[in-house]
Amino acid sequence: MEDQREAQIVYVLRSVEERDVRFIRLWFTDVLGLLKSFAITPAELETAFERGMSFDGSAIEGFARVTESDMVAIPDPSTFQTLPAPTPGALEARMFCEIAYPDGSSFPGDPRLVLRRNLERAREKGFTFYVHPEMEFFLFRSPHAPEPLDNGSYFDMTPLDTAQDFRRQAIQTLEEMGISVEYSHHEVAPSQHEIDLRFADALTMADNIMTYRLVVKEVAQQHGVHATFMPKPIQGEWGSGMHSHVSLFEGDRNAFFDPKDPARLSKVGKGFVAGLLHHAREITAVLNQWVNSYKRLIPGYEAPAYVCWSRHLRSAFVRVPLAKPSKAASARIEIRSPDPACNPYLAFSVILAAGLRGIDEGYPLPDEVTEDVDAMTPEQREVLGIRSLPEDLSLAIREMERSELVADALGEHVFEEFLRNKQLEWEDYRSYVSPFELERYLPQL
Repeated sequence: MEDQREAQIVYVLRSVEERDVRFIRLWFTDVLGLLKSFAITPAELETAFERGMSFDGSAIEGFARVTESDMVAIPDPSTFQTLPAPTPGALEARMFCEIAYPDGSSFPGDPRLVLRRNLERAREKGFTFYVHPEMEFFLFRSPHAPEPLDNGSYFDMTPLDTAQDFRRQAIQTLEEMGISVEYSHHEVAPSQHEIDLRFADALTMADNIMTYRLVVKEVAQQHGVHATFMPKPIQGEWGSGMHSHVSLFEGDRNAFFDPKDPARLSKVGKGFVAGLLHHAREITAVLNQWVNSYKRLIPGYEAPAYVCWSRHLRSAFVRVPLAKPSKAASARIEIRSPDPACNPYLAFSVILAAGLRGIDEGYPLPDEVTEDVDAMTPEQREVLGIRSLPEDLSLAIREMERSELVADALGEHVFEEFLRNKQLEWEDYRSYVSPFELERYLPQL
């Protein structure tokens, strides 16, 4: 591994010199998954690789207290990528960083480290974890009001306009940065779009999602519009999800695939699904971390409100797309609750932890739900043992607080800082007097 890193460093140093890169942006995220960055010049690059670059961690959400604020960002040379130049002769590059203390020890509040630790646990069991997310978002005329650019619907072919030009440029920019795009299209709601990334290992994909969100916002800004990954910006319309297709591989073999099973799902795959269902309520605060996230998770909009699995129902928490016997590698599980505003490093960590727990403990897989779960009565769902997902952030926080699995997956530091931040958010929301209340009650009461 050390030899590989040294070779990658040599490649980065040579590329920076040969391509006349002027600035290198060092990227990392806070506990909420918000991208942080500072830039260094090529003259500082070797020092950055050897000792890291110091910064004040006390200003970063979920990082250090003021009394222990010194942090070090150590760039990961495998993530080096040049950025599209805004002007000729101004080439920049970026690298994601590992965060450490000044003595070189790893900082436990680094979300990227959290995911690396969970992926190492999977590797010890012989698994590699792959993810393919479907990323949805809205384009609005400004960041101040959800005013759509169009009234299009699912797969609509709208005339050549701002949205079409935007998608073309966004995809081109992502491809230029080495991020493979599978396809794009207009989504169900007005001015809602989807650009799907081709599957990759979970760490690479989490890095790609952070890059994707920045690219989408910057390209939208260049077109004079605002892109948002807010889960539910328009009342009465579909929200934006990050439906995550996941799979475990043992070498080149898809561990989820069994051609003899009706669902083409192996014992490993069934255990993974069972783990997700068993721990669904505990991991929801991480997959849906904002107050607004729960405006999306309601019946009637193909977003899951109940904990069940199905091969066909798109309102299920977990869907198992039917794999073709000739395409074993494509066998996968789709988790439909995450939204695109989550922290992908933490989301993939708890998904993997829940799935592996189901495999290790041999959780039994509940019966598949084949009827519309949203249309069932509460009594029917109770008979079938179908629980609901938490209905708001407060309930999700309570479930997470009691979860040994989430605490272990995130580590003590991230677990406590994440909960602290979400509790503060809920208190702010709970005490806010909304326009709904003023419109409904002020004239009458």
